[in-house]
Amino acid sequence: MLRGREPQRVAVDALVDRARVGRGGVLVLRGEAGSGKTSLLNAVRGTYDALLCVEVAEVDDDLVALAREVVDTRAVLLIATEGEPRGLPSVTLDPLDAETSVRVLHDLRPGLPSTLAADLADLACGNPLALVELAGSLTSAQLGGIAPAPDVLPENSSLRRRWRARFESLSPQAQHVVALAAVDEEVDAETLDLDAVTEAGPLFDRRRLIRSALQLDVPLPQRRRAHAELAETLPPGSRRTWHQAVLTRDAGLADVLTAHAEHARRCGDFATAARDHDRAATLTTDPEQKAHHLLRAAADHWAHGAPHRSRAVLRTATKMTATPELRALMDLVVGGIDLGESLPDVAADRLIRAAKGLVGTRRELAVAALGFAGEAASIAGDHRRYTAVAEFAREIRAHDEPAATRLTLDHLVGMLATFDGRHDEALPALRSVVGLADQVPGPQARIWGSQAAYVLGDATRSFEMATSAVTAARESGFTALVPWALVYRALSALLLDQHAAALTAATEGVHAATAIGQHNAVVDHLTILALLAALRGDSETALDRIDTATEQITQRGLTRPGTFGAWAFACVDLARDRPADALERLRLNPGHAGIKVMAAPHVVEAAVACGRPSTGDRALEPYERWAGSTGSTARLALSHRCHGLLESGTADEHFEEAIRLHRASGTALELAKTELLYGNRLRRGRKPKAAREHLRDAVHIFQSYQADHWVDRARAELRAAGDSTGEPKDHPSLTPQQAQIARLVAEGATNREVAARLFLSHRTVEHHLRNIFARLGVRSRVELTRRLDDSV
Repeated sequence: MLRGREPQRVAVDALVDRARVGRGGVLVLRGEAGSGKTSLLNAVRGTYDALLCVEVAEVDDDLVALAREVVDTRAVLLIATEGEPRGLPSVTLDPLDAETSVRVLHDLRPGLPSTLAADLADLACGNPLALVELAGSLTSAQLGGIAPAPDVLPENSSLRRRWRARFESLSPQAQHVVALAAVDEEVDAETLDLDAVTEAGPLFDRRRLIRSALQLDVPLPQRRRAHAELAETLPPGSRRTWHQAVLTRDAGLADVLTAHAEHARRCGDFATAARDHDRAATLTTDPEQKAHHLLRAAADHWAHGAPHRSRAVLRTATKMTATPELRALMDLVVGGIDLGESLPDVAADRLIRAAKGLVGTRRELAVAALGFAGEAASIAGDHRRYTAVAEFAREIRAHDEPAATRLTLDHLVGMLATFDGRHDEALPALRSVVGLADQVPGPQARIWGSQAAYVLGDATRSFEMATSAVTAARESGFTALVPWALVYRALSALLLDQHAAALTAATEGVHAATAIGQHNAVVDHLTILALLAALRGDSETALDRIDTATEQITQRGLTRPGTFGAWAFACVDLARDRPADALERLRLNPGHAGIKVMAAPHVVEAAVACGRPSTGDRALEPYERWAGSTGSTARLALSHRCHGLLESGTADEHFEEAIRLHRASGTALELAKTELLYGNRLRRGRKPKAAREHLRDAVHIFQSYQADHWVDRARAELRAAGDSTGEPKDHPSLTPQQAQIARLVAEGATNREVAARLFLSHRTVEHHLRNIFARLGVRSRVELTRRLDDSV
């Protein structure tokens, strides 16, 4: 199986299909050594008689001439090369992403430990042959976790032999620039001999895969010469200090590098801080001091969004110290990593342990560990663990608590009271969090503030804080917090009924979390995307997102996103007129207590449709207490809608009040659903004129949200109420989902590429694309691109 090469295989297969009808031609497969060009050629050899496959270093004039001869014939010429395509049609075999790399490794070595697979994928930098060679080189000690993961390709690697041979064939000037790049990943090509850089070609590469090999294979005298040149020519700073230290082995320069690292950290340059702390550790012989340096490097790697590098560094550091404080600090970093990518209940326990180990000496970090522990327990839906965290927070709180720690402690206490339904106790704590979030710098404070404002029903404040948190995380270099901040940006936008903004935030969140290996955050965003689609009546997209997330939810015990997924699935059931399924799905899911309360209006809707109003009454009670305590206009509107469904004598009053509150809060989509439900009730109560008034309004709003399913439902109700104007009309605007797909297609993406980008199935993308063509009245991708260009 050729993983990660579907677009290239599609391009080859399309060319072969054209050749069968006399429209053949040429395709150049470009990629670095080991990128899988040969494997792709081997996969298609024998699929067509008139197929010629060649592998060359460079495309020469003879191949260009041959390529011209096969155009519009029944022949196909495939050329694999590392060089330029010389104007011929080409596709590039880019490096595999981290997720695909891990899948390749598991194909090669079933049962490979996940941490080892992540380390190998990080080293391989997406090169398929490197993955194969690394997997084949593993020892039993490495597989068992006794020995560290490889940090360079094996000595007998064919890639390394190829690079060595290429290095040896270079001129002395080109060998020197390769040596410079090998010893310093930040060497600027523009400051060097450009002819030599051009000759060096792919060996002048900053990626870890090639640099780690060249650091061993470039002869020592040439490496020392490179260090010496950089030590002399670089401006004062950490890079110059490092090259001086390599030449002199002066251990005292470790302190200088540490000072540089701390300055970089304060500037938000966590990648540089991690590098300099790591280099300081290299110069340090004392195990305890080395562990200190490595711990700081690991923390900076994590903040920068490189959790696997952080784990690898910590595995080395752990062996060097038994000091309780250092061990607790390591638990804090590992717990932070686990929060994003592993079992949240394990992360919570590790973080609680870290907090207990630090509370006497590093109190601010102990409180931070408690905050992360609470989030881990919340993701796991573990009320017992969350209670333990919040009670510990209450115990350690001091009367003169600084603002930064008071914010986190109040957040934990306030959220626990909310989960327990003790809203009178929750309100002052959560309001304190929102107020303090304006005073405490940094993205984490704004994330806590956004979450507190969301629970309080202040959607506008929550959205503002989440947006500020995203910006602050990016500007401060704290990449690890970006996906987390985007969760609350998406949720608050949804509460504001700003579906396009919520869709953008959650989609961005999926990609941001994927890029840094935060698999739990990926699932969070996927289930939010599923809920968004389900609320608009786009059942197929919603189910696609749920299917994508389900395996990870089950494997990791991600109860919070799992409850979002169940809520989204129930909305799909309601859209498909299966209220009994929706009710059972929400009732039987043990789920996250807070989200189950949020989903109560849909429980009520399902229960009433099933003729089980008492079930709806029980679900509504905690929701009504929450909405009433916060005074959220949007949530009070839903509470009145529920009463309108459940009650008979006062139903009209509740529906009218719900409509008034929807309008006051600006939640138009929920207003339309309320008017649809009310219109249905009025029609069944033989008040067709009043029903038509509300149903026409519902149709108009649903159309503005491009919620096609609900437009059809409201029109059907209008026709049943005797209104012939409920017939369909043309509305050429696209839904937010369709607009995303159309934009990607117009940029040249294939259906498979769109599916990968938006985390949809290929089948769902095809379904949406057919609807886009029909809605816009176009018949091809070319027409679609032209139509979108004309609209800009």
